[in-house]
Amino acid sequence: EVQLVETGGGSVQAGGSLNISCAASGFIFSRYCLGWFRQPPGKEREAVAVIENRGKTKYADSVKGRFTISRDNGKNTVDLQMNNLKPEDTGIYYCARSEDAWCYVASLSEGQYNYWGQGTQVTVSS
Repeated sequence: EVQLVETGGGSVQAGGSLNISCAASGFIFSRYCLGWFRQPPGKEREAVAVIENRGKTKYADSVKGRFTISRDNGKNTVDLQMNNLKPEDTGIYYCARSEDAWCYVASLSEGQYNYWGQGTQVTVSS
């Protein structure tokens, strides 16, 4: 059974940092693209960052230069380091796995991902 479990959310003041992590199980982690998406209050879910199976990354314009996605294929984890957080970064952050194994090109489109974690709340106060 595929499982994605997010941890590390919380509350922080603007300008602060948080690291959230996703622990995966039930599949061959190294083959798949992984992504972080978020849903701000009252808005639709949006892409934050994705990472291909060989480590290439892509970011939403709103987080470039502030967020870093990384993966550890030995530990089956994907992390999102968030620096210089802004109130508009508030939302529920979801970890996602690509539908296709041997994923070499990750997309910021939700349609590429078919497994999702339960989410972790990140709140940034001004």
